[in-house]
This record gives sequence, C-alpha cells and structure tokens, in this order.
Amino acid sequence: MHAYRTHTCGQLSKMNVGETVRLSGWVHRVRDHGGVLFIDLRDHYGMTQVLADPDSPAFADVEKVRSEWCIRIDGEVKARSAETVNTDLPTGEIEIFIRELEVLGAAEELPLPVFGEQDYPEDTRLKYRYLDLRREKLHKSIMLRAGVIRSLRERMQARGFTEFQTPILTASSPEGARDFLVPSRLHPGKFYALPQAPQQFKQLSMIAGFDRYFQIAPCFRDEDPRADRSPGEFYQLDIEMSFVTQEDIFQTIEPVMRGVFEEFGGGRPVTPDFPRIPYRTSMLKYGCDKPDLRNPIEMQVVSEHFDGGGFGVFAGILKKNKKAQIRAIPAPGGGSRAFCDRMDGWAKKEAGLPGLAYIFWREEGGEIAGAGPVAKNLGPERTEALRAQLGLNAGDAVFFCAGEPHQFEAAAAKARNMIGEELGLTAKDRFDFCWIVDFPMYERDEETGALDFSHNPFSMPQGGMDALESEDPLDILGYQYDIVCNGIELSSGAVRNHKPEIMYKAFEIVGHDKDFVDSNFGGMLSAFRFGAPPHGGIAPGVDRMVMLLADAENIREVIMFPMNQKAEDPMMGAPSLPTNEQLRELNLRVVQEDK
Repeated sequence: MHAYRTHTCGQLSKMNVGETVRLSGWVHRVRDHGGVLFIDLRDHYGMTQVLADPDSPAFADVEKVRSEWCIRIDGEVKARSAETVNTDLPTGEIEIFIRELEVLGAAEELPLPVFGEQDYPEDTRLKYRYLDLRREKLHKSIMLRAGVIRSLRERMQARGFTEFQTPILTASSPEGARDFLVPSRLHPGKFYALPQAPQQFKQLSMIAGFDRYFQIAPCFRDEDPRADRSPGEFYQLDIEMSFVTQEDIFQTIEPVMRGVFEEFGGGRPVTPDFPRIPYRTSMLKYGCDKPDLRNPIEMQVVSEHFDGGGFGVFAGILKKNKKAQIRAIPAPGGGSRAFCDRMDGWAKKEAGLPGLAYIFWREEGGEIAGAGPVAKNLGPERTEALRAQLGLNAGDAVFFCAGEPHQFEAAAAKARNMIGEELGLTAKDRFDFCWIVDFPMYERDEETGALDFSHNPFSMPQGGMDALESEDPLDILGYQYDIVCNGIELSSGAVRNHKPEIMYKAFEIVGHDKDFVDSNFGGMLSAFRFGAPPHGGIAPGVDRMVMLLADAENIREVIMFPMNQKAEDPMMGAPSLPTNEQLRELNLRVVQEDK
C-alpha cells in the first residue's frame, strides 16, 4: 500500500464498497453524533466522510484531531444508508470506517477559518494566503484560472500559433506606466527594466519571420491598484501576427475569446458576433470606451431642443460655448419624481456632478405630459419633440448632462450604469462583448494646447503617410482596437506602424524630432529597416477574463498570491529592505526620505 494514499478524497464510490483504502488530506470539520465521530476529509480533488465509533482502534486518535490538521487514515469503505446519502458530493454514497489514523501535520489555532466563506479582513487573508486558498470558493477560482490558461493555449495552437518566451530583464520602454527597475551588478549605475509588456520583442519576432506568436506573458507595471487591476504584475494572452489586416486579427481572436467564455461560463450566453463600435460613437452613446452592453440605455444629443429655449440654464450653456452639448440619458420605467430626485442626489454625492436635471412623463387626461422643472420651463412642444426623439412614453424619464462632452462624459457613463441597475434594465448572467475601433491617433491637451498621442504611438494611422501629411491630426484615426466585455476592458491591440518614415512623421506631429525617436526606439527602428512585414496583435488580460468568469468583484480573488492595495505582500514581507552587503554589490546607496 502507498505510504499516503490509495485514492484521492474525490474518487471513491459504491464500486469501492468493501475495500480497505488509505486517504490523506485535511480535516475540514469534525462532528460528534452521539459518540460517533465524523470527519469531512478534504484534499485537492474533493471530500470524503470518514468516521470512527468507540469500538474503532483509532477512536482515541480521532478524538484528538482538529480542523485543518493534515492526517492519513486507513479504513474500510462502506455504503451509506439511503437516508444519509449526500447527493451534493461525488463520494456521497459511501463513508469510511477508520481503522488507523496518523497525524501528518498538526495545526495550531487558525487565524482564519477554512470551513465556510466568512468575510475576513483582506490583510489577514493575504498574510495567511495558503490557508485562504484552502477555502472552496477561492480554490475553485484558481482552478478556473488554470483551466482558462490551458484552454487559451490549446485554442491558439489549434490556430497555428507557436508559444515563445520573451525576456524578463530588458531595457526600459515607455508603455504608459512606470517601470520596475532592476540594478545591474555587472554594470554599476545601469538598470534593467521588467517588461510592461513584451511589445517590442513580439514585434521583433515578426521581423524575424516567426509569423504567429503567442505567450501567456507576465507583465510588470508600477501602477496603483484597483478592483480590476493588480499592482505590480499581471498576465495576458500576448499575440502577434504577420501579413494581416485589422479584420484578420478580429476573425482570429474573436472565436478564441468566445470559445473560452462558452467553455467556462456555466451556460451563460455569449455574444455570437462581436459588434464593432467606433470610439467616438461609444463616447456619444455610452460616455466611455468600455460600454456595458447588457444595459440597453443609449445616450443621445438633444441640444436642438434647448437651443434658444425656455430652460435658461441649458440655453445659456449652448449660447456661451459652441463646443457644448446637451446629452440625454433615457430612463425607461423611471418616470416618478421619487426616482428622479434619488438619482439627482446620487449624482451630487457619487458622480461629481452638480446634479441631474430631468423630465418624467405621465398620462394626464388621456395625453402624455412631461413633468418637472425642466419640462415646465422648456414648454410642451419642445418637451414632446424631445420625448418623440428618445422614444419614451408615460412612466419613463430622461436625465440630462450639459457642457463640453469631455467634462461630463465620465460622470454620464456612471449615471447610465446606475440607472440601468436601479431600474433592472441591465441584464444578468450573460457576457456581452464588443470591439471598440477607430481610436483617434492624437488628442489636444486642454491646459497646454499641445498635441499628444491619444492611445498608442506605435499604431499604423489609417491612411498612412498621406493622412499624416494632409489631414488635421485630430481627425486621423488609428488601426487601434479594444475588446470589452460587460463594461470591462479585456484587451488593447493595434496594427503596428512598421515603416520608419511613418513613425518619424507620427512623432514629428507631437513635437519629437528624429533624434528623439532614434534614441528612444532605436532597436525597433533598426529592425524595421531590414524587411519588416505588416503585422499586428492584441493582448487580452487573463486576470480580468477569469475575474468575469468567476463573478469576482476584485481581481485579487482570481490570483494565487496577490499583493494588497498598498502593493505589499504581507505573507512574504515584500517589498523589504536590502542588506548593506547587497547594496555594496550593486554600488547603490539608499537615500533616506525627509520626514
């Protein structure tokens, strides 16, 4: 017999009745039923009920064990009586009468319970993450993550992609966040950078002729944590393809994403064909470039109904500023003063708005009439024209945002989401995907007036060199795209700019000369001069995908050993102070911060 087990705790069935078996695992819980001691014994694979009565030679040993002790038991498999069968467990038709018990690892008093899903402070959970990971829900989430990664690999390989590994120690490269720097012992005063993404290496692999690359890639960015972003490191399905158009990339990646969500989504519907939404359309209809399409609400511009009208606040905004808009957020079913006032209060407190002006409609004398201060001042004709444009009826409402769009869009997006949730309009238990496309190449800084790249400086501009030389920079679009699911951005990607002359011109527009480009991106530019193929790629975030599939509200629930909100690891004590010897080897000196 094996030293520790003949079977796992999820393996035995009625087929094994009468056998003598050996199991090892953790004591999930101990129950005393009238002198008979029951143990739920747990391992990675499942749970088996084992028991001992006073006649068992192991009874005295069983009396001593406590929750989360690691034990080995020998015993006989017996069938449970019909009334005690546990249909929730694969092993629920059998139990094991213990003949011998060995304690493999006793446990001290637990800092947090494993049985149940009690809510404990995050720092306690992270300090004792190895205990936290024994809990059923978190264990399932980590196994889900492993399954998703396996499936992604299989799906990419089935499409002719090859997995390659790119360097972890590399040169610093601007990717939009701070680098983690690693000092070099062999080159005093110089530093490596941990890659924010394998961007340059995967493009170089295309130039090297490998055609279809993918990698489950670790990425490192010194960013502040959020609920959907882990500080320090994250993983992405990194992809690059040669001789492809934007459409080729969509046709390749969309089935992979859909397939994974169908495989692990528990039967929840997945968008059959991802709609393509231009960036500016998304900002107009949803107030953001990460729309949750489970919410059917679409905003509309309604400025014409207020221009020169009786509602003086909005009329004044439009008269004073030609860039201003009045945008409507329809609220089907929200047509009560109580709901409208509640949303107005929420906007002041949570959305950073001075309030939400509104109109709600009700039926009066067989006719639909608008109500509220806005309707009263706007007048019945304009109010009715507004209702007709929005397709609203009695019992519905509409809320308004006014000003330059960039000033209110983020708040309007929050309001749209809140209205959808409050009115039960946002669907549950499904995955709504879309592509956001046609991102502007450039934007103007509101304070300085200077032009800058709005998304990715290494993307191919639509129209190529001709567009850069002849069009207003603010009108130039890039071959850039995002994948969004249920309001979460899963990925950014682009068709790359592989021509040095176009890259020089693209940077010239934002004020950077040839020397700047050469000094910052010389390695890539050098490669582009030796027969670079057209290429493009994308990099869906694995952590966020699993977060959606696991219905987790925080990304740390799907990462095995995450950091806390302060970018610390309470379990391992990272970051930690280096020793003086380590600093001397690296020719470094720590400068104490003034207090």
